[in-house]
Amino acid sequence: MHIARALVEQHLAAGVNVLPGLHSVYRWQGQVCEAEEWLVLAQVSRVAFDALCTAIRALHSYETPCIIALPIEAGHSPFLRWIEKNSLSPSTGGA
Repeated sequence: MHIARALVEQHLAAGVNVLPGLHSVYRWQGQVCEAEEWLVLAQVSRVAFDALCTAIRALHSYETPCIIALPIEAGHSPFLRWIEKNSLSPSTGGA
């Protein structure tokens, strides 16, 4: 939860959804591993994405945390504006 809160406090994400209870199976350093993890979905503008990645890498315990961006094909316009207004990179006036 500390990462989610930090992203919102630093204006890197407008909001963050945290879904606990994920069971992950993955390959790491030649081994098949399993772990209980949390899925975190951050609502972030494109301009804030690089700064968001930097913050997550600094705060996360994993050497290689899963950070991906998915394109938004469509959305409720007021919600999309809220994301843009509330997730700003440091160079555009956030954090």
